[in-house]
Amino acid sequence: MNCSKKLAALILLCLFSAVAAHAQKMYEPTWESLDTRPVPDWFQDAKFGIFIHWGPYSVPAWSPKGTYSEWYQYWLQSSALFGNGDFKGDEVTQYHNKKYGADFSYYQFGDLFKADLFEPDEWAQLFEKAGAKYIVLTSKHHDGFTLWPNPQANDRGFAWNSMEIGPKRDLVGELSTAIKKTPIKMGLYYSLYEWYHPWWQNDKPRFVDEHFLPQIKDLVQKYEPDVLWADGEWDMEDDKWKSKEFLAWLFNESSVKNSIVINDRWGKGIRKIHGGYFTTEYESEAPEFTKPWEECRGMGFSFGYNQNEDAQDYNSPKALVLMLVNIVSTGGNLLLDIGPDGRGSIPPIMQERLLNIGQWLKTNGEAIYGTRPWKHSFQWSEGIQNYKPKQHYLGGDFILKQTVNPEEGYAVKEAFFTQNQEAYFAIVPKWPGEELTIHDFKPKNGTKVVLLATGEEIAWNQSGKDMVLVMPEYDPNKVKPTDLYAYTFRITK
Repeated sequence: MNCSKKLAALILLCLFSAVAAHAQKMYEPTWESLDTRPVPDWFQDAKFGIFIHWGPYSVPAWSPKGTYSEWYQYWLQSSALFGNGDFKGDEVTQYHNKKYGADFSYYQFGDLFKADLFEPDEWAQLFEKAGAKYIVLTSKHHDGFTLWPNPQANDRGFAWNSMEIGPKRDLVGELSTAIKKTPIKMGLYYSLYEWYHPWWQNDKPRFVDEHFLPQIKDLVQKYEPDVLWADGEWDMEDDKWKSKEFLAWLFNESSVKNSIVINDRWGKGIRKIHGGYFTTEYESEAPEFTKPWEECRGMGFSFGYNQNEDAQDYNSPKALVLMLVNIVSTGGNLLLDIGPDGRGSIPPIMQERLLNIGQWLKTNGEAIYGTRPWKHSFQWSEGIQNYKPKQHYLGGDFILKQTVNPEEGYAVKEAFFTQNQEAYFAIVPKWPGEELTIHDFKPKNGTKVVLLATGEEIAWNQSGKDMVLVMPEYDPNKVKPTDLYAYTFRITK
């Protein structure tokens, strides 16, 4: 090939490369452009994730019932009114002064946060057994302490990260490495604001430019998370956070530009309007969005470990499974929180709940993972459908009242519905008795119905517009204890 032909070929190659590069969608720093980026399919298929709140607040691990223990520093330094009507605002201060002394600063908990019992591979194994498809770890909460080494963590004038004080370990890095050995997706929570950072209090533009933006970019580039879960956005508009510019960088230039999943917490008034998937938090009823969404909540009320919560404050395994089913039937994910203690141990009651859920999913997971809503999300009995819980934080009580323990005159959800490409699924919160009627449904001839708990084929007949499943004689010895939380019937398409 002569020189002119080589030059022509090189020019064509360069032009082809330029066209190919241009073909990849570039996102502009506007919501009109950013909102066109789809949420990766794996997220909508995952259905069940585990939230992990862990940091210096895990050392005192205390706040009044019905409040968040991870807000310990805020309660301590502001005595602000928050939570239920019984929270006067100074309970944490009183507890702290009695336990640690009035001269003991919150920042001293950084040294006491040892994480010496933290075994990341054991955590990862537990999460796998729980049936979780993704986790979200608090890389930095509102107190500003980072679970990874980062220059911006120390711009207060002292070390405030897990590599230099306390554990002397890169906790984000260790857990990320362990999780990435499994099929589970790794997510990172990041708080945009910090309650008592001097720049946040006195110079917010400097906080954004010199602290927030370089720090969150460092987190993304260093650990390449599958999920970036923003929070702490509510005090300032997205323009002041420069969120759109950051997200354009994230989607166009970062090393995870094609795979990262984000939520909707990127500025005051943004939730459920812009961003990635929508988030709810302790919302009693599962909403129905046209966009992928996720409900986050604790097993009790607090996200961080709260020693003040008792066994009765934790939702039962049945309640947690029914929460998951309720949310999935309307197209959402459940991000269920655990709070390890300051040494890195996951409290046994939390481990037990996760393992219980995992056992139920082992039998019934095909009705959860990868599914989408079907005709109606659920089927109501006769009665009033607008039951409201008496106390905001008793989430488990709410779903039990809507299913197996109703107040007089109120309706219950008799069945929840999901579907995938091969089958429809009817999930019922209690054994139906002699038969289960699915209203307004006429399957095709030859449709096969199977009870997942036992593998038995279930007889059925058509009664007008309704499909009627004829239950076999109930034998509790045929099912595992965890299968009693909810029964699933697979109806082939």
